[in-house]
Amino acid sequence: MFQPIGSPKAPVTVHFDGVPITACPGETVASCLLRNGITRFRTTPVSGAARMPFCMIGHCFECLVEIKGLGSQQACLTVVVEGMNIATQAGAARVAGVGHD
Repeated sequence: MFQPIGSPKAPVTVHFDGVPITACPGETVASCLLRNGITRFRTTPVSGAARMPFCMIGHCFECLVEIKGLGSQQACLTVVVEGMNIATQAGAARVAGVGHD
């Protein structure tokens, strides 16, 4: 599942929770993470339950991750780029300057 199709392109490297992983140019963050065996994208704010993508088309918001330090980014709609920093979103997203610190 989640195998690249078409002509092979040079892979790019992204970092998930500080660990480098290989991504295919043009694929979404969600498909990249799933293809690399990562199934815990975020935890819920109330119970801390682990969540992963469900719909893969941007409707369910189960695939939220932090990208470049910005929370609540939909992994299923975001295309990977070389050197992208992605992190598990723990609970509610932290918004800079909005009373969380």
